[in-house]
Order: sequence, then C-alpha cells, then structure tokens
Amino acid sequence: MSPTSRARLMMIASMAVFGTLGPFVRYIPLSSGELALARAVMAAGLIGIYLLLRGQRPALGNLRTSLPLLFLSGGAIGINWIFLFEAYRYTTVSSATLSYYFAPVLVTLLCPLLFREKTSGRSWLCFAMSTLGIVLITVSGETASGEQHLIGILFGLGAAVFYASVILLNKYIRGIDGIQRTFFQFLAAIIVLIPYICLTERTGIASMDSRGWICLLVIGFVHTGITYCLYFSAIRKLAGRQTAMLSYIDPLVAVIVSITLLHEEMTLVQIIGGALILGFTLLSELPPRKSSEGENI
Repeated sequence: MSPTSRARLMMIASMAVFGTLGPFVRYIPLSSGELALARAVMAAGLIGIYLLLRGQRPALGNLRTSLPLLFLSGGAIGINWIFLFEAYRYTTVSSATLSYYFAPVLVTLLCPLLFREKTSGRSWLCFAMSTLGIVLITVSGETASGEQHLIGILFGLGAAVFYASVILLNKYIRGIDGIQRTFFQFLAAIIVLIPYICLTERTGIASMDSRGWICLLVIGFVHTGITYCLYFSAIRKLAGRQTAMLSYIDPLVAVIVSITLLHEEMTLVQIIGGALILGFTLLSELPPRKSSEGENI
C-alpha cells in the first residue's frame, strides 16, 4: 500500500471515529466542563507518550514566541468542547453536528478581514446558503422540539465560533508541528478549565457507573488521543483538497448514527438544511478553479 493510500485510510478512520462522539457524550453523567477537562487530560497524556516514543521535541525558541497564541487557542478548544457537549444534550446529535460545521464557513469569511485577502462572490454565496441551512434546521426542529432544540443549535453555533477561532489562531503559530501544537493546546485547555470547574461546578466523577467510565475512557483515549494522532499523521501526506473532501465523513457519520442508533428524527426540511451546510461549506474550502485566461472562477 502506498503512503498516500495509507494516509487516506487513516483520515477516513479518524473522521469516522469523530462522527461517533455524540452517543458516548450522552452516557457520561458529568457536566460539559468536567467532561472537557477529563478529555483534555487523557488526550494530552496519550499524545505526550506518543511524542516521547517518536522522539519528537519542539523547538524551544518557537515554543516561547508562540506561547500566548498556544494558550489562547488551547482555551478556545476547551470552551469549544463545552459548547459542543451542551449542544448534544439539548438537541439531536445530527443538528448539533451540522450547526457545528458552520465553522469552516466563518473561517472563509473572516480570513479576508484578518489576512487582507480578497473576498470572492463564492465566499459570500457559501455563507448565505450555509446560513439558510442553519435557519432550516432550527425552524423545523423548533417546531417539533420547542425551546430545547433552539438552545442546542445556539450552543452548536457557539462551538463553531470557538472552533473557527482555533483555526484562525493556528494560522499565526509558526514552527511547531501539528501534533505538538495540539499537545500544548490541550495542556493550555487543562489550565483554563481547572479554575473554571473549581469556581462553577461540583465534580461528579466519583459517582459515575461503569458505563460512564467506559464512555469517558473511549472519548479521552480513542476519540481524542489516538484519533488526533491518526489525523495529523494523515494530513501531512494528503493534499488540501483531499483533506477537505474526507473531513465530511465526520458529519455524515454523525447523522447516520443519530438516525440509526439513537433513533433521532430528521425532517425533510432539516435534511435539506444539512445538505446546504455541508455542500456549501465544502465548496468554500475547495480551491477555486482557473479559467483558460488564468482567472479564478
């Protein structure tokens, strides 16, 4: 098997595993903050062992200069997880995941403002159509599920905002490998989450049953630690277009799991809304084609 084929399989596997996160969250009787902290601790430990075994050490000079950005992005990761876990608890896994996938569209729209890039008509079209998709999912679900569904969508969009901020902050971090960067961001997330939980929440980890512990270990070690290692190993060897295409396995698996395993309903309007979000988000991430005159189209 060629290195590219192996990388493609690793990317498919990691995206499929990411798509199964929702049901495990449902069976863990912890607050979203506690779950986010436990996830960061387990994942950081596993990735730290992985880096030691591979003998990968970050350049200390780059680490010092990037420390403020690593701290900010790590804190954003922790808050992003809290919002996403709350979204799973208030609405269906499919609706939470689809609203969360609004993040790439936000990045596409904000990059021209932050990096002085030209905003194309395609970017505005993708933003408008993805926003329409969010509206369709929200309105249809709100009719069936009431206020709980709307709160879940808002949490999902909040998670998307913080996920987009992580992507944008990562563009400023130089000289640190992807998996090393993630390791330090998880450490920063731990530093941010510990005082938050101490001040606002009462831990319930001691009262968890065996099912809760199993789900927690799976989320920490499998969904985060192992899968992040697979993901970053794969993207080194894949073109940007391939990475963008394969990343959509995550929300598709999440929708399938929501409908088949959790027996959560999706109306026709929600399916259309989800198709708009995924389709136009994918379009926003793909590089523009060039016409015969060399102009982007």
